Amino acid sequence: MQRKHISSGSPFEEQIGYSRAVVHGDWVFVSGTTGFDYASMSISDDVVVQAEQCLKNIQAALEQAGASLDDVVRVNYVLPNGADFEPCWPVLRRYLGRAKPAAMMVIAGLLDPRMKIEIEVTAIKAK
Repeated sequence: MQRKHISSGSPFEEQIGYSRAVVHGDWVFVSGTTGFDYASMSISDDVVVQAEQCLKNIQAALEQAGASLDDVVRVNYVLPNGADFEPCWPVLRRYLGRAKPAAMMVIAGLLDPRMKIEIEVTAIKAK
């Protein structure tokens, strides 16, 4: 089975040595994705805006892989501040509400103190 690597163009991928997503057969594994706007390499101070940007970045990677947010079967959320999770729920529901993936939320520090949420997904392409 052939493996395909997807890049968002983020400098982090090159600096650290990973792919935004890896496609293996019908499976798509999207790396933990933060709220950076990769075109401008800027990040909002607002966790809800960051959550939306995370999902836009993930959506773009899934599209490059031939999948969509509706194909997501698993999602992991990482937030340094647990109180920031609930304000994100409407955004998460808007992007993932149809897929209703299995989910987990973890409270943990992130690499850059400006990052308030990181989202990782696994999808399986619809046949």
